[in-house]
Amino acid sequence: MHDERKKNETSPPLAGINRRGFLRDTSAAGLLMGALATATGVAAVSGSAYAQGITDADILNFALNLEYLEAEFYQFAVSGASIETLGVATTGISSGAGNPGPITIKANPKVPFVTPAIAQYAAEIAQDELAHVQFLRAGLGGSAVARPAIDLLNSFNALAQAAGLGSSFDPFADENSFLLGAYIFEDVGVTAYRGAAPLLQNKTILSAAAGILGTEAYHASEIRTLLYMRGFAAATQAISSVRAALSGSADDQGIAPAGTANIVPTDANGVVFARTTRQVLNIVYGAQNATAGVFYPLGMNGGAIR
Repeated sequence: MHDERKKNETSPPLAGINRRGFLRDTSAAGLLMGALATATGVAAVSGSAYAQGITDADILNFALNLEYLEAEFYQFAVSGASIETLGVATTGISSGAGNPGPITIKANPKVPFVTPAIAQYAAEIAQDELAHVQFLRAGLGGSAVARPAIDLLNSFNALAQAAGLGSSFDPFADENSFLLGAYIFEDVGVTAYRGAAPLLQNKTILSAAAGILGTEAYHASEIRTLLYMRGFAAATQAISSVRAALSGSADDQGIAPAGTANIVPTDANGVVFARTTRQVLNIVYGAQNATAGVFYPLGMNGGAIR
């Protein structure tokens, strides 16, 4: 039954993105490539042609919106404070979602970890996600979008209700709740980077994005393993079912959909699922074809890809 489930699920291609972006001319695109190449330590590929419409900058800014969300969640969980307390800049281009937008969160959100190893895992992930924000901002330079308004309070309550897990859910209450909260983000991040890969024009940027995808996949497997070991198969399946319904595709699997471990959610080819930009937005906004909601109450910053 477990194998049959994977055979019937395929990775959807990335399609249907509105083709309007920030960087439209060759000189601006060259600056972006040079900045990101400097950050990666790889020489920029000069003269790369951008296809009409969506640019690598659009894709990186979409990723930056997601990284802001993850970095803030983890940083609040491990330290009780925003990434701004560490000197990370969050201002930039705003399309109406804040410059930077406020963060809605409960008072004193630092998670009271009781397992030293899990506290260390959380701290490591928090550092990785913060580094992703800095890395993307460095590559985008003056074209980086600002952190949009982020809701880390009401968003989880809405998700809990949709998943049938109760009327409220606090991911900062204890380490088990933290793991469930992290489960929401990590799988979405992996599928978002996987879906965006075919659209990236510059190979240096593609290589960097592949590196971030790898990091997110490590995080996701770590979280999924811990949840499986702690007996949270039913809760993760409920969350996965909500994400799949919002996505509109069979692109999500819990940690034990057939009663056995399913730490790596893949299709019949052993390939991680991909999601289109619209599918990712459906999940983080909490409704199909929404323009804002749930984790991003004012939507994302970033022109057409919001």
